[in-house]
Amino acid sequence: MANITSAGLAAIAGLVGNVGSVTAFTYVATGTGTTVFGVAQTTLVAEILDSGLARATVTPTRTTTTATNDTLQLQKAYSVTGTKTVGEVGILNDATTGILLCRNVLSPTKSVTSGDTLTVTYTMPFSNA
Repeated sequence: MANITSAGLAAIAGLVGNVGSVTAFTYVATGTGTTVFGVAQTTLVAEILDSGLARATVTPTRTTTTATNDTLQLQKAYSVTGTKTVGEVGILNDATTGILLCRNVLSPTKSVTSGDTLTVTYTMPFSNA
């Protein structure tokens, strides 16, 4: 389940109503933080900027959870070039700053080393159920 930030909810409202100038959310970021999610968060706790795990743009797709195309999916396969322990994943709408739509803490964390591939698949179902 996606943990959506307060700023993320405001951005969703803007995108749905075409109000304001919100940019679509097309960036996946990883981090080493493991702090519990909080709705007021605006960034990852400790975003990874190296080791092949830096924030990356993706092409969002829609998949089906309950009703046709009711789920947003962002997926990124990272080619790891260093040693890290990934503890958090987030979705943003800018290459360097932007709005943090959502953030999830991994439990357990995921240790990766050079040569590994880390595939992040982030899904956000929009459902009446």
